[in-house]
Amino acid sequence: MSSSLHSPLYSSLSSSSPLQERKLRNAVNFSKPTLIFKTRRSFPLIRASTGFSSSLDTGVSTELDAVKSHSEIVPDTVIFDDFEKLVIFPPTAATVSSSLLLGICGLPDTKFKSAVDRALADSECYGLENSDLQMSCFFNKALAHVGGDLAKLVPGRVSTEVDARLAYDTHGIVRKVHDLLKAYTEIEVPPERLLFKIPATWQGIEASRVLEAEGIQTHLTFVYSFCQAAAAAQAGASVIQIFVGRLRDWSRNHTGDSEIESALRREDPGLALVTKAYNYIHKYGHKTKLMAAAVRNKQDVFNLLGVDYIITPLKVLQSLKESVTLPDEKYSFTRRLSPQSAAAFNFTQDELQKWDQYSFSSAMGPASVELLTIGMDGYINQAMRVEDLFGKIWPPPNV
Repeated sequence: MSSSLHSPLYSSLSSSSPLQERKLRNAVNFSKPTLIFKTRRSFPLIRASTGFSSSLDTGVSTELDAVKSHSEIVPDTVIFDDFEKLVIFPPTAATVSSSLLLGICGLPDTKFKSAVDRALADSECYGLENSDLQMSCFFNKALAHVGGDLAKLVPGRVSTEVDARLAYDTHGIVRKVHDLLKAYTEIEVPPERLLFKIPATWQGIEASRVLEAEGIQTHLTFVYSFCQAAAAAQAGASVIQIFVGRLRDWSRNHTGDSEIESALRREDPGLALVTKAYNYIHKYGHKTKLMAAAVRNKQDVFNLLGVDYIITPLKVLQSLKESVTLPDEKYSFTRRLSPQSAAAFNFTQDELQKWDQYSFSSAMGPASVELLTIGMDGYINQAMRVEDLFGKIWPPPNV
């Protein structure tokens, strides 16, 4: 999941060569768990309404205008998209990750390279005798310094990846988040501007419970089953992220997951999971916001209307914006997800249980186990590559 930045960042990086830009295009990941969720009036059926002055002037509205009246639409873009797209679909928040650090280290002329250099020159890390502690310190400082620079460029929250090697260690996750928060505090980034992105293992969810009780906002990722979503909501996670398209892909190539097979009798399994999770969160008053990711086309967007956030690819956003509707066409969109639909949704007693580690593990089907593992393996591989790279380039120039 990624989002491009406003034009000031684009300008600051424009001196990079086309080859360098293509390299960072594949490495940079920004996300948008937005800082402010605006409560909207809920209607079963709402006509497309304009959000742009040009539409107001002409009496014409677009599909993008209509869908934005139901959900926060989040551009899923990369840093070097052309200037026009950056202006049309500006990002409002960001994610700093090991993948982003790899991209920055591969482009020494980028604006963010100085943030990594500052981290590698930090005297606190330099003074540690244990090499593992030293590397962990450098990693934390690099994430925080880059995240701090991003916080100056976007109005929303910065989500910071938590080391997936700790995904099955609740206390380890809590300590890591405290270390990251300390690094952010040192550069005067306030906690309300931050989210900490944690894999949705049972231990990750328990860490989220502890951190949220301390007032630290968490973002649980790699959610592929209802038990993960419900347990995360019970833990008070600020944001949970469901990958709609990835569940669909899994269902096309695998069998044997009862939750997915039950969903397939009615609809796409990814959409079914978002629907059930949304209804659970809103019916029972949990504070969690729901983010739908891995959206592949306009129909996915239409089917997700009403969910808190939809991470939407640029090509889909462009298509929505270019699809014009006229007032006399009686064009309207149905909001599938709303507090009213949630109130009418019926859950089984098993789904309403207070989740513990045993019931959670028993409810995790093959799809969620496999996809969660794949996601974490990717994070771990990138983190190890960053450490290997830091080991080769440390100390930086002028230390």
